[in-house]
Amino acid sequence: MTLPARLAFLALMLPLALPGCSALSALGGETLEIYELQTAPAQAQSRTRSVELVVEPPVGSGALATERIAIRPAALQVQYLPGVRWADPAPAMLQTLMLRSLSETGAFASVGRAPLGAIGDYALLSELTDFQAAVNDATPGATVTVRLIVRLVRERDARVVASRTFTAIAASADTDADSIAAAFDVATGQMLAELVPWVLARAG
Repeated sequence: MTLPARLAFLALMLPLALPGCSALSALGGETLEIYELQTAPAQAQSRTRSVELVVEPPVGSGALATERIAIRPAALQVQYLPGVRWADPAPAMLQTLMLRSLSETGAFASVGRAPLGAIGDYALLSELTDFQAAVNDATPGATVTVRLIVRLVRERDARVVASRTFTAIAASADTDADSIAAAFDVATGQMLAELVPWVLARAG
C-alpha cells in the first residue's frame, strides 16, 4: 500500500476501532481516544541525598507541543493521527514521566515541578526535538523517535553541570493507534532508563 493510501486508511479506520478511554474535544464535539504513557518501575536507591531537584517542562516546537499524536510522512511534513490524542500535551506528559521516574528512586530529598514555586538545588531543563512516528513505503509499520536535549543546572550559580542528548527509537508492527502508542511507550521508557541514572550520577 502506498504512503498516501496508508494515511487515508488510517484516517478512515482509526476513529472506528480504538479501545480505551474517550474524551469529547472542545472543537466540534469530536470524540478522541486518549492514550497515556507509563513509567517503568524504578530501582530504589540505598541512599537518599539532601538534594532538591526541580524538573522543568521540556520546550518543544508547536508541532510537538500538543496533545495530538504526531506522524511524520516526510522530513518536512507533520500530520496527526485522527481520532486520538495524548492525555496531556507531550511536554507536560514527559515532565510528569521524568518527575515520577526520578522521585520513585528515593534518591532525592524532593523532586518538584516548575513553575509552581519549587526552588531546588538543581534544575533539569530540556528541549523536545523529536516525538513522532515516521511512516514510509519501505516498511509496513512505523518508527517512533523520542529525542530530548537535557541540561542539568545548578541553581545557586546557574551553572550547567552536564548536558546530553537522549535518543530512543522503537518500531511498531502496524500503523494502528494501539501499535503506535505502544511504540511511543517503549521508546520513552528506553529514554527514561538512560536519563535517570545519568541525573543520579551528576546531581549531588
